[in-house]
Amino acid sequence: MVLATRAEWLVLAAFFLSGASALTYQVAWQRLLYAQFGVDLQAITIIVSCFMLGLGIGSLLGGWLADRFPQLNLRTFALVEFSIGLFGLVSSWLIRTIGESISLAGPVALSATSFSILLVPTLLMGATLPLLIAYFYRHYRSVGVTVGKLYFVNTLGAAAGAYTTGLVVFNYLTLSGSIRVAVIINFVVAAAALIASRASR
Repeated sequence: MVLATRAEWLVLAAFFLSGASALTYQVAWQRLLYAQFGVDLQAITIIVSCFMLGLGIGSLLGGWLADRFPQLNLRTFALVEFSIGLFGLVSSWLIRTIGESISLAGPVALSATSFSILLVPTLLMGATLPLLIAYFYRHYRSVGVTVGKLYFVNTLGAAAGAYTTGLVVFNYLTLSGSIRVAVIINFVVAAAALIASRASR
């Protein structure tokens, strides 16, 4: 199905970039957390589980917001992306500071700490897909087309983000520098969503 408006193209491009920034964060945050808590099977399992749990809960939150404020989906998406960027600005300092304070803690403290650090940004990341599903569904009136298109674009962006971060960006930037790139992407995505919101009206 051909997209009807330039606003929809802009939103899809923004969601591609959103997926790329999310995976940049995940790779960088994991490395920062490993540096603080060590790298073993237990630490990897805890961090990935916390990340996925936050995304799942955030998806429920995004669905609630989409139903509650149906006319504000794009602007809410923009606010979410901007908030992710704000967290990204302080994330390196936050992870290092908290990690140093509990460097000798056991696995229970590790789990609680990882969850507390990752909860806010992953909740926000998880909320993005339902918000855009609600926006596009008003145009397509097909759940399959809407979810398929958005999931494809976001997953493609995530794959691009993981690839470029691990094999390209880390060769030229530090972890903090990589995170700053993701922050800039978040702010660009928020701006694009606001522009698309105005164009849609």
